[in-house]
Parts: sequence; C-alpha cells; structure tokens
Amino acid sequence: MAEFSKGLEGVVAAETQMSFIDGAKGILEYVGIPIDDLARNSTFEETVFLLWNCRLPKKAELDAFNTDLRSRYRIPAELTSMIQSMPKTAQPMHVRRTAVSALSMYDPSPNGLDSAGKPDIPAMRSKALNVLAQIPTIIATFDRHRRGLPVVDPRANLAFAPNFLYMLNGEAPTPAMARAFDICMILHADHGLNNSTFTGRVVISTLSDMYSALTAAIGSLRGPLHGGANEEVMDMLHEIEAEAKKQGKDVMDYIEPYIMDKLAHRNEGARIMGFGHRVYKTIDPRATFLKTFSKQIAADTGNMRLYEMSSKIEAIMAREVGAKGIYPNVDFYSATTYHSIGLKLDLFTPMFAMSRTSGWAGHCIEQVTDNRLYRPAAKYVGPHGAPYVPVAQR
Repeated sequence: MAEFSKGLEGVVAAETQMSFIDGAKGILEYVGIPIDDLARNSTFEETVFLLWNCRLPKKAELDAFNTDLRSRYRIPAELTSMIQSMPKTAQPMHVRRTAVSALSMYDPSPNGLDSAGKPDIPAMRSKALNVLAQIPTIIATFDRHRRGLPVVDPRANLAFAPNFLYMLNGEAPTPAMARAFDICMILHADHGLNNSTFTGRVVISTLSDMYSALTAAIGSLRGPLHGGANEEVMDMLHEIEAEAKKQGKDVMDYIEPYIMDKLAHRNEGARIMGFGHRVYKTIDPRATFLKTFSKQIAADTGNMRLYEMSSKIEAIMAREVGAKGIYPNVDFYSATTYHSIGLKLDLFTPMFAMSRTSGWAGHCIEQVTDNRLYRPAAKYVGPHGAPYVPVAQR
C-alpha cells in the first residue's frame, strides 16, 4: 500500500505530453513551448491543435482545423429551445454543465467506441471538437435569453474568440478585444493534472463517453476552490471601490489600509484574491504577459482605474508577502481583462471552462490511448468488529 497523501498531493497519477509545470521556477510549457511565447504569437485554435496533436500544425493543417471548427458552431435547434426554457436566474456554469451533457442526446453514436468496444480516437476527437465549437454558442444563447434579447447566430467567417463576442453582444468586437479574449483562452487551455482535468481522466478511464467526461470536469471547475477565483478578484475590486466611497476616500488611498487589514486577519480566514497558487512559488508565468496586455486593453476600453488599482495591490503584496512566495496568479489580471472586454462577472468562470475544455479533451484522448482504470485505495480509519445492535435496543 502506497503512503497516504491527503488530496493526492505529490502523487503522480498520469503521464502527459501536453503541459509541463515547474512551480519553483515559474515555468509553464505546452508541449515544450513556453506559455509566454504562445500568448504572444499563437492563436487559441493553433494552441488546441498543439495540445491535441503534441506538435504545431503546418499552415494547411491549421486552415483545415479552423474550417472544421467553424463548421460546428451551431447547436441543435432543440437545444436552443431547451436553453430558452431555462430560468433566467440560473447560474451560467449550471446551464453549461447541463447543456454539454444534453449534447450527447443529439449525437447518433455518443459513446466513442468501435465495434469491438475499444476507444475510437478519431470519433472522440470529433466529439471533443463539437463540444469545443458549441460551448460558446451555448453560453451566448443563455446570456442573451436571460437579458431578454434575441439569439445571435454564429458566424463561420469569424475565429473562435471574435465569434463568441459577436454572439454575446450582437456586434463584432474590436481587434484588441478579440485578441485579449484569445490570449485568455490560450493561457487557460491546460495546466497539468489539476482537479478538473483529473476528474475528466477518471471518468474517461472507465471508457465512458467524451460528453460525460467533459460534463464531470465542468462540475469540478465550478467549485470556488478551483475555477471561481477570477470572479472573486473582481468582487474584491468592487468592494474596495464601495468601501472607499462609503468612507468618503479616494479609492487609490483606500487600497493600502484595505489590504493591510486583510493581511492582519489572515489567521481568521481573510484572503487577498488572485494571489498565491497551489503549484507556483514564484510569479505565475501566465500572469506575466497578461499583466502587460491587461494594461493595454484597460486603456483602450476606459478601465485604467481598475488596472491602476490592481497594480497598487500587487505592489503592496510584493512588499508584504513577496518574500514568502505569494505572487499574482493568472486570475488576478484575467479578471481585469474580462471586465474590460465587457463580460459579466458570472461569465468569468464559464470563460475559464470554455478554454479548459481543450485541455480536458486532450487529456481524455491521451488517457484512453494507454488506459488504466483509476481505482485508488482508501485508508480505513474506522472501528473493527463493531456489534450490530437491533433497532429496538439503540
């Protein structure tokens, strides 16, 4: 029996070629390519191809991949009707989880196995591409439904990022907004064997279907300990603004006492959102370029105040706790970026999940190519030989 590790911390449970993390040095690579290089030079579509094929595509391959992805943007009419029947007060992550699960019902062969009961990798890739292409349509359809607006059909002549923003807002985004969203998609695409990725691999290891594995991964990401931190960053910034206004102070002057008060009460559960990471003990490599880009998009969209607030918080945290290895993570500046391009707060986590679908699917395909059913042991800590007491005597 292996040594017990709570939360499986430090336990190696899978081999992968998709992403490499060195938390001590602040390194994240997708198939060996540094994340900063991809954020500066690649597109989300090219990054998905890289993760699914463990190599960069040639131009003809990328063109074919883009064409295939765009041809799948539309969701079944019945699913549109289903989404429009949902309560407008529903949480977007719950809607997304339900809708992705529902997609399996419109697939005539959802299971992804061949006639011998073995994984059919091309079929699994096709199902993964369907889900990836249609998730933006699902989210945009629900958001417009809850706002009482007509559904905007996807445009096959638009890339992944601008098509989503077009369906959401009813007008094509500016190139800067589209690029900002594209970069966020690249940065969130994969991150080793995180909780939701592990969940997807566990499900697919039973030879279940891609829809079930991705639905389970969505459920994992929805938890506030995993995917909700960027929403909490924006909540913190709004709280600082509201408290400063209540006290009649300039918001920039109020930041220091606010942060210092939080730090003073850390033992009581107070937290500064967007700082620290389970893996990284230095600056999150995903935050490096995003900080620079968030400044640009904030300036372009009239949100410099939020960026300046974020920069001041980062400076205070560097002074107070930087020596302890507590630095900004990707959520800290992605929150400002998402806000600047006009996304509602409760869409932040669905955006994370939209991107991470690419990583989940890649890991699922990787899992079944050399599969072993996950079946860890549990350390029993209960009694032995306990007597059964009849109900009348209890």
